[in-house]
Amino acid sequence: MTSLPTQPLSPLDGRYQAAVSGLGEYLSEAGLNRARVQVEVEWLIALTGRSAFGSSPLTEEATTALRALYTEFGQADIDWLAEKEAVTRHDVKAVEYLVRHRLSELGLDAIAELTHFACTSEDINNLSYALTVSAAVQEVWLPGLRRVIDILRELAHTHRAAPMLSHTHGQPATPSTMGRELAVTAWRLERIVAQIQDTEYLGKFSGATGTFSAHVVAEPGADWPALSKEFVEGLGLTWNPLTTQIESHDWQAEVYGKMSHANRVLHNLATDIWTYISMGYFTQIPQAGATGSSTMPHKINPIRFENAEANLELSSAILDSLAATLVTSRMQRDLTDSSAQRNIGVGFGHSLLALDNLARGLREISLNEQALLDDLNANWEILGEAIQTVIRAEVAAGRSTIEDPYALLKELTRGKRIGQADLIEFVEKLDIGAEAKARLLALTPATYVGLSAELVDYLP
Repeated sequence: MTSLPTQPLSPLDGRYQAAVSGLGEYLSEAGLNRARVQVEVEWLIALTGRSAFGSSPLTEEATTALRALYTEFGQADIDWLAEKEAVTRHDVKAVEYLVRHRLSELGLDAIAELTHFACTSEDINNLSYALTVSAAVQEVWLPGLRRVIDILRELAHTHRAAPMLSHTHGQPATPSTMGRELAVTAWRLERIVAQIQDTEYLGKFSGATGTFSAHVVAEPGADWPALSKEFVEGLGLTWNPLTTQIESHDWQAEVYGKMSHANRVLHNLATDIWTYISMGYFTQIPQAGATGSSTMPHKINPIRFENAEANLELSSAILDSLAATLVTSRMQRDLTDSSAQRNIGVGFGHSLLALDNLARGLREISLNEQALLDDLNANWEILGEAIQTVIRAEVAAGRSTIEDPYALLKELTRGKRIGQADLIEFVEKLDIGAEAKARLLALTPATYVGLSAELVDYLP
């Protein structure tokens, strides 16, 4: 057997690469290194802008040229860093050398010693991760989630009045509408989106153990905390004044926890839609050229929802692990977070792939309203709740003397299948007011949906 050429080990970089490629812009090694270059460059600009250690503010031309190191970061820089890291065995040091090398090319050797000045690697890394994760959330993952929410919202409004039998504990229960049920999921996801939007992406920039020790020795008179705060906030992040060598990663645990929560709500959606398909509530729209089974030509399998289930479980497993791991660091620093954070993109990727499948799957189903009505008409006993509630109201209003209405309906309906004629006969014999009796006689399982349609309007 011949050996294969080098192959991607993860399906995210192979089979499913097209669905998740947007994340590579931020959560890949190259995306991280570009952010590292950005932080190093902006620190240089900040220091020279304050004429630190005899430097002079850069000209507008020099500033633009320096920022081009990250705004035009490309394959040549990726290759240069790979070669340098093979020698340094240190990724952030390789980035520092890249910046120094480019400074020399730009004729800015005079400020070379301000590159990475008073920085520990984690000063660069924590800001870079905050920048890349924030961008991945805002530019890639949240748009994917909003796409699913938008489809759910559209379906909720389209099917707001389509009555369906509810199933609590898997048993026939008070009807709802398909639109309202989809609106419930959209509402849940909207809340999580709002929470994620409020995430604080924290950053530290305070040296080897978070004490500004080297800074103060180099320039005792400078207000280093103020400069650090201004620098971090200038990157669009929130300054964390109290850290060890690392930023404590609490914000990462928070955002990954919320993403994992969204995954689980989406998982619930996937299993419910799968179940509705199996019950015939939804039919699947055949896709031209697609094959459902290698041996059973009639089949259309709900693979979009099954794929989503699996990827949501994988994503949550990774994100939950990151949230648990990253908040712990021995003493002032250990390196467990370094390896863990390299898998952020994997956790995001499986979730994004699931979102893509859910969006596609929701566009490939059609509501079978006749199946919903058939199921409702086969379960008239669900009106027992309505009848006993109306009787209780009549008793309370003094228009009936029936004792224990609940027990009366329990005796009639529990564990039994009864039809429309049985209920009509039962209601006609009830000692209740004429208006209430007329209401009950007009009621059907399909009309016993309360305010389901109106509740859809609560969706933002």
